[in-house]
Amino acid sequence: MTTRPAWIKRHRQDNNMKIVNAAVSVLMLASLSQVATAASAGTGGLSTAFSKNSTSIGVALGSGSAFDDDYLILGVSAGYYLFNGLELGIDVQHWFSGDPSITKVSPKITYVFTQPDVIKPYLGMFYRRSFYGDYQGISIDDENSYGYRAGAYFNTDSRVNIGGGIVHEKYTDCSRFYDCSTTYPELLFTVSF
Repeated sequence: MTTRPAWIKRHRQDNNMKIVNAAVSVLMLASLSQVATAASAGTGGLSTAFSKNSTSIGVALGSGSAFDDDYLILGVSAGYYLFNGLELGIDVQHWFSGDPSITKVSPKITYVFTQPDVIKPYLGMFYRRSFYGDYQGISIDDENSYGYRAGAYFNTDSRVNIGGGIVHEKYTDCSRFYDCSTTYPELLFTVSF
């Protein structure tokens, strides 16, 4: 097991508020633009969002700090609803403009409670693999983590939804001398078709 310096731990916590601030700005602009087009035909009376056989696409844009460096974070997510409310998906993020490079890949499963009209609670689980480049000539071990999320979506129309909640993530292969879990807020913007 490789001993991790203290600056590795900081990358898990430093970026939360910067991501939230950037996400709020993006969500406000995107919800006003109404540029997404999607059909809701064949959904059995449900809106397109969260209905069986629909697809969801999301985009992440933010900033964060890790390894005593600042990053621009770009990400994309995609999901497919196997049943009304049950989504299987994947999220991919890449952290640019800092050293080392960071890429995070997260398969996920989410259940959205579709019965309420305006606020739709969700629960989910995920597994995440974080890949790191070398940092100042030091090889950094990739990390595995898993976690859960809970929150709610707010309908804006039949295909665009804004949501928010809390994520709890636990890192595996973590030294007992470090805090191996973190809890942070999330903001979501999805377009369904």
